[in-house]
Amino acid sequence: MLKISELSTGYGHAEVLHGISIELNEGEIVAVVGANGAGKSTLLKAISGMLPPRRGSMTFLDESITSLAPEDIVRRGIVHIPEGRRVFPYSTIDENLTAGAYIRTDNAEIEADRRAYYDRFPALYERRDNLASTLSGGEQQMLAICRGLMSRPRLILMDEPSLGLAPIMVDRVFEIVEQLNREGKSILLVEQNATRALAIAHRAYVMVTGEIVLSGPGQELLNNEEVQRSYLGS
Repeated sequence: MLKISELSTGYGHAEVLHGISIELNEGEIVAVVGANGAGKSTLLKAISGMLPPRRGSMTFLDESITSLAPEDIVRRGIVHIPEGRRVFPYSTIDENLTAGAYIRTDNAEIEADRRAYYDRFPALYERRDNLASTLSGGEQQMLAICRGLMSRPRLILMDEPSLGLAPIMVDRVFEIVEQLNREGKSILLVEQNATRALAIAHRAYVMVTGEIVLSGPGQELLNNEEVQRSYLGS
């Protein structure tokens, strides 16, 4: 579904990714784990068109997305749910959801999706006319996920969805990731919480200073002594 080949990119004169190659098959959860600063978020920014590649290629459903603008990548069926949630704080919850559907014109279906996500997350419905800034961190993460889903993506890029959340909300986030996958969504999951990410991933990649150093089935990497020692604190 997604194929990244020898991708290099960075910021200014600094190269952050050095020839990254990864693949994601339709229906998979693929995790990218590694320490802070490894380049995980930079990878997602490159895939979503926010950061232009310097070398390498990216294809989605056998078509190149290497040089596409972010809005065109969304139209192809990829959505990026960014680190830190990045909801529009001075817009209402309802307005945030509307913003997520900006590429669509099927108003009746947009409204049906909105109702479906409110049914799934009643706390958002109860406060739909409130500013997003009034939500807790966990509620903002729910809103960010719903806003991304409003574009009806086939592939979801999730960047550190559990970051800064209370343990009970971390559990809820990973439940949602698994549920979305069961509903047919493919997910590329970037996470510092390697234990939780590897536990639900079909396959995973370990990134160190902009390079892939290990890859394999999620459970296999979870039980790998080197991964446990270097990334899981055991």
